[in-house]
Amino acid sequence: MSATTVAAASASNGTTTATLSLHHRRRHHHHQPLSFSQSFLPSKTPLKPSSQLKSLSTPTPRIARISSSYYPHEEVASIDIDDDKPREECGVVGIIGDPDSSRIACLALHALQHRGQEGAGIASSHSGRLLSHTGLGLVSEVFRDPASIASLPGSSSIGHVRYSTAGAASSLLNVQPFTAGYRFGHLAVAHNGNIVNYSSLRSRLESSGSIFNTSSDTEVVLHLIAHSKSRPFVARLVDACQSLHGAYSFVFLTHDNKMFAVRDPHGFRPLVMGRRRTNSAIVFASETCALDLVDAEYIREVNPGEIVEVDGNNDNSISTLCLMPQRQRKACIFEHIYFALPNSIVFGRAVHSSREAFGETLASESPVLNADVVIPVPDSGFFAALGYAKRSGVPFQQGLIRSHYVTRTFIQPSQELRDLAVKLKLAPVQGILKDKIVVVVDDSIVRGTTSSKIVRLIKNAGAKEVHMRIACPPIVGSCYYGVDTPRTEELISNRMDVEGLRKEIGCDSLSFLSLESLRRLLGDEAPTFCDACFSNNYPVPPIENEVERAAAV
Repeated sequence: MSATTVAAASASNGTTTATLSLHHRRRHHHHQPLSFSQSFLPSKTPLKPSSQLKSLSTPTPRIARISSSYYPHEEVASIDIDDDKPREECGVVGIIGDPDSSRIACLALHALQHRGQEGAGIASSHSGRLLSHTGLGLVSEVFRDPASIASLPGSSSIGHVRYSTAGAASSLLNVQPFTAGYRFGHLAVAHNGNIVNYSSLRSRLESSGSIFNTSSDTEVVLHLIAHSKSRPFVARLVDACQSLHGAYSFVFLTHDNKMFAVRDPHGFRPLVMGRRRTNSAIVFASETCALDLVDAEYIREVNPGEIVEVDGNNDNSISTLCLMPQRQRKACIFEHIYFALPNSIVFGRAVHSSREAFGETLASESPVLNADVVIPVPDSGFFAALGYAKRSGVPFQQGLIRSHYVTRTFIQPSQELRDLAVKLKLAPVQGILKDKIVVVVDDSIVRGTTSSKIVRLIKNAGAKEVHMRIACPPIVGSCYYGVDTPRTEELISNRMDVEGLRKEIGCDSLSFLSLESLRRLLGDEAPTFCDACFSNNYPVPPIENEVERAAAV
């Protein structure tokens, strides 16, 4: 299921008119395509130069209907060994100054596929228009047809991969980038994060006449921009962001070929900037692995509280603003524990080095006497297990082989099928495990359901003993800053102590990396990382009800 959107803007005698239309291919579902045309309120004052930040008194603004679509989706249960992991909800990219920008954006999204597998999309700016193509599924599925990329000409594009909160019905309506029009033109946005005060902002905006078309917190930002009385666009953006509480890394694209990268004042989620070696195009991405794939040289992070503007009409000139209040930096530590690819540099640290260090410290804290072999839970436990083996002197082996050719399996839930689902993805190597004392290293335990199946799998392969070692502290708090975690009461470490959890999982011993050791490994930078999921010390209080958090999809 995919959707292609065209947004055209023209200005004459102070009047901005936009036509938004949506077309989508039908795949096994019958539904009516959505199309709409909206004439926006006329601007009473000529557009000011970008150097002038001036308030403008105008009628109450309205934003056009968010461009997207929806189709009925039968509720199913997804069975996957990764379902027992926290989920990074999104990844974003932006390319400006490249004649093949949409193709480059598509490649970059492939590099960020691990950050979201439910939907993907790209929006481009071309000849005063914003064009977009979004769809459900992996990047390779959404852009399988070469015509989808061909329909996105222009030298500037932004892209998005999405994973929604658990249990939310898959809907094309919520797949980004969102494109929208207001009285000064059109813009597209891709967002990684979670707006904590989304519900209160939405209620306030709806009371002022705003009509929401999605359940995504990202839409709030578009309405805030439309309501702002400041000029030019960057001033509207500052106004909007100053109302937001929580985590956000945004990439905006305007119809007049300008790109804006924005990061929240705490810097919860990563956002980096690079330059392509072939043509000096500017690239923004959630991780440096995306820069590597498109042959872009890393320049730097977008700083917390910073807005970076790139003008595609002026040789990609770069302007930066740090207009939002500076707060204590609180980068998500789970990027280094699980989310980011090992070949990325996130928050200035090499991810693979962090994970190996976690494993080494875990080996010092929690050795296993007479162990025969150390194995990782693939793939995320690999570098931590490597570090554990290195420090302990116990041989490292790949005792579990993961199939990378099995996609997510959608089946009606039953206990038998859930047990078989693990075997579908993981195959034990009996020659490595039989009659051995095995140390199994994993990055984290959330619900514990998958861990118990893995222990059973290894013991059924003939292991004498199975000792679980977890390369992070116990997860006792939900995340409100752009990560899909279960409710607090569903977190198994919040319901039982380590010994109770060991019995639940069925392993011979269980140990976690201590929070004190994790902070010690981070050194002087420890206060700049958010560890709320381990400590319940939230930098931004989760003022919204947990049910309302599901809106951040």
